[in-house]
This record gives sequence, C-alpha cells and structure tokens, in this order.
Amino acid sequence: MKTGGQLIVDALEANGTDRMFCVPGESYLAVLDALHDSSIRTIVCRQEGGAAMMADCQGRLTGKPGICFVTRGPGATNASAGIHIAMQDSVPLILFIGQVASHAKEREAFQEVDYVRFFGDIAKWVVEIDDASRIPEFVTRAFAVATSGRPGPVVISLPEDMLTSVVDAPEALPHTPVETYPGEAELDALEMLLAGAKRPFVILGGTRWNADAVARMHEIAEAWSLPVGCSFRRQMLFDHLHPNYAGDVGIGINPKLATAIKQADVVLLIGGRMGEMPSSDYTLLKSPYPDQALVHVHADAGELGRVYRPTLAINASPAAFVEAFTKRMPAGTPSWAAETAKLHAAYLDWSTPPENGPGPVQMGPIINYLENVLPDDAILTNGAGNYATWVHRFHRFRRFATQGAPTSGSMGYGTPAAVAAKALYPERTVVAFAGDGCFLMNGQEFATAVQYDLPIVVIVVNNGIYGTIRMHQEREYPGRVVGTDLKNPDFAALARAYGGHGETVEKTADFAPAFERARTSGKPAIVEIRLDPEAITPTRTMTQIRDRA
Repeated sequence: MKTGGQLIVDALEANGTDRMFCVPGESYLAVLDALHDSSIRTIVCRQEGGAAMMADCQGRLTGKPGICFVTRGPGATNASAGIHIAMQDSVPLILFIGQVASHAKEREAFQEVDYVRFFGDIAKWVVEIDDASRIPEFVTRAFAVATSGRPGPVVISLPEDMLTSVVDAPEALPHTPVETYPGEAELDALEMLLAGAKRPFVILGGTRWNADAVARMHEIAEAWSLPVGCSFRRQMLFDHLHPNYAGDVGIGINPKLATAIKQADVVLLIGGRMGEMPSSDYTLLKSPYPDQALVHVHADAGELGRVYRPTLAINASPAAFVEAFTKRMPAGTPSWAAETAKLHAAYLDWSTPPENGPGPVQMGPIINYLENVLPDDAILTNGAGNYATWVHRFHRFRRFATQGAPTSGSMGYGTPAAVAAKALYPERTVVAFAGDGCFLMNGQEFATAVQYDLPIVVIVVNNGIYGTIRMHQEREYPGRVVGTDLKNPDFAALARAYGGHGETVEKTADFAPAFERARTSGKPAIVEIRLDPEAITPTRTMTQIRDRA
C-alpha cells in the first residue's frame, strides 16, 4: 500500500528518471515527500516557465522525456511557455501539475484550471488521474506517448487528494520504446530515385536522432556525395566542417543554398516537418505539391502528406532510416560530387563573420574568438532575437547534443537551457547567448545555476532595445518608434549580486580576457556586451534598414 505521491516517484524511477525540474507547491506535497527518499535529483527553479524550458532542454539533448513539476493555476500557466516550445520542437517532456482536490473541481476553486482544455492544443496528450491505483498505467503511457512517433509534451494533472490516498497498485514497469523502420521496397525506390537524379539535396531535421545516427548520416553523405543541409536550429545534426555540409535551411538562408534547393530534382527530407521557417514561408518546397521529387522520412505517419505531398513517403525514425540506408551504396561516383563541393565552399564563405560594424564592439571578431577557443563538444544555447543570428549563421557546430535553441522562436530560453545542459553534462563547457530583452524573461534562473554550482557562461548582448521588433518596426514604419526601447540593469553587477561572476565588454578587445576570466572563475558568469543598436544585423545597420523602407 502506497500513497499516490509514492507511486508517481516509483513510476518515474522505473522509467529511468534521474532528475526533475520544479517549482514547489502545496498541491503536490505528497510527491515532494516521496522524493525525499528517492535517487531522483530535484532541481528547484525560480519560475515555472524556466523549469519547463529546462525539462525541454534535457529532452532535446537526450531524447528521453524531461520531467517538470509545477503547482496548479499560475504555476501551470507559467509553465505553458515551455510546453509550447516542446510541442513545436517535437521534444519529449512530461509536465506534472498539482490539481485542486476532487471535491472542489468544477467550482472554480482556488487556482483551479481545466488542464485538458487549457493545454489541449499545445500538448500531445493531457490527462487527469482520478484513481491513484492507475498511476503506474498513466505514467508509463505518458513516457510512451512523449517519445513515440513525433515526440512531444504530455501533461498530467494530479488532484491533491489523489496524491495522498493510500492504495494497492501494480509495480510500475518501464515503457516499451516504439521504433519505426523503413521497408526494403521503400529503400529500393529511394535508391532508384537517387540513381536517376542530377541535383539531389538532403535536409536533416526533427528529433529522434542520436550520435550514432548522425555518424551514419555522415557515411551516407560520403558514399553518395550528397550535399546536406540542417533545418532551422537543428544544426547539431551534421558536422559543419564536413565537406558535404551545405548550410542551415532556416531564417536568413544563404541565397546560393536556397537556389540549390529550389533547383534540386530530388529532396530527401529526413526527420523534419519543413515548417514555415525552414521552408522560407513554403517557398523552397511549394505546398502542397513541391516542384522537386520529395522523399519524406518521418517517424509519425500523420506528418507524411500533412503539408507536402511526397513522391515517396517513408514512415521511419531518422535513426532507423539511416541505419538501414547505410547498407545501400551507389553504383559509381555520383555526377553531382563537384556541385556538393561548391555548396560547401559557399557555406564556408557565408559562415565567415564580418570584421567590421558600427560602434566600438564588433561581434564578428568575438564570434571568431569563440570559434577558436570553444571545444567541439561545447553546448551553446540561446533564445530568440537578432543577437541569435551571430550563433545561427556563424557558429560551426561539430557534434550532436551541442545545441539548445527553440525552433518556435521563444525568447527567454537560453539561460534555463544552459542550466539544464550543465546539470546534464557538468564536464562540458556551456555557453548561453541572450539579448538584453531575452535574458530578462528568464534571467532569474541564473540563481538556479548559482544554487547548484553550475558554472555556465551567459553572454548578454545588450543593445537597449527589443532588436528584432525594432528592426521590423523601422522597416514597416520608419522613424515611428514605439514600445521597443529598454532601460536595463548593469548585468555584470546583477551576476555578482546573485553570487556569480560578472564582466562588462565595451570594446572588442575587452571580450577575450573577460570571457577567459568568466570561464575560469568557477562560478556561473555573465559577460555583458554593450552593443551599438545600429549593429542590428551582421550585414545591415538600423539606419540602412530605415533608409531602404
């Protein structure tokens, strides 16, 4: 006989959970009590949105569900930002919410929310557990749902009285992973398409990859001389210095790469959905009928034909597909090998940052410095904003599990993601990038890094504005600035106030020694770069954008 709280923790342990992220609440005290005697590491966060984003990053880097606990009402609604990220990014995550007691439901009780209705459109599955004896069933199912097909977030509501009830329940067993494999007939058809192709192109995206699958994809690209691009914020799926890498298929795409994809006769899309951002608003591949012969590989049959009608649909996970296709070899040297080399050369040119720009701080040399000093397994995280262009375009990712960034374009992600990444891989360098507006959306999670001695480095690019919105504002309504100016704190002083290390960079030459002091301080650190707001993009100033409007 065990309480519902004990059964929840038992089920998590049975499914391999080693850490969870939470903001505590009285609505799930029974779970917190059960965690006292558990091996699961509990990381207490400062706001539920940050906790959910930490769970997302854990799921993103491992492929296993990140676990998050929050209290009812405002706790749950705060966490919804992280749930939306996980849904759009296809990341496995399980959010547990303490709920009002059963007798108070449907009375608009204190902090009551109907979670099935609230999360219905932004979660893969939402359920409320009324009977504690069914906890092993529901939690095991949650792990299965979160990881199968197209991964995503699951939300489980836990009435307070259900968690304290004492019941007899079956012992929790781990979920059974579900894999989808390509058929031989499908592989034969793909082989025939490639044999007849003149300008093929491969786009990698989505989740359900691992380091072995990425290595096999390298082998396939080499054997077939295929040019390979990575979908928006999925750059860690292919080594950027590999001679077959052609660049990122996302916001601000290299025009030469865009032309190559539009002119391709066969496009092999593996794992991704090819949504609005990577498709350049559905222009690289026309919806619903692409100009190219499209081979779409996806683990969820519901995504095949959802937006694009594929010439060949292969219902398989990326890992299973590349494992199978590695065994297929071309009859001879493909005719497009020279074009693949040209696309890689175009990528190297495109990803070389400029040396100059307005103001006393130049981001190009700073990025070059980081490229030279960061190890290949360094993890980079970021949220959203124009500052992210410097990472998105110019950082050359080398290994799997080195990128934590939301394809949903959510601000405030970088700092909590860095905390989760450092907790997961304490031996690796973890650097978060944030704009001044982006950082202050979840910057309080820097306190979590201090509490758990997680020495991340947060680079805050401070230009005193909501940069992306100002850029669009100046383009659409030049000179009519409203609502995009920011007055910021001293971020280096803020880091010290939290108990971390702080640095301020006001000239380009200041950055290298400041970053080294931050990295060797042994503390969580903030390096604030005070950037001229004119330096709004790597290639255009704010004045140029306004003048061209």
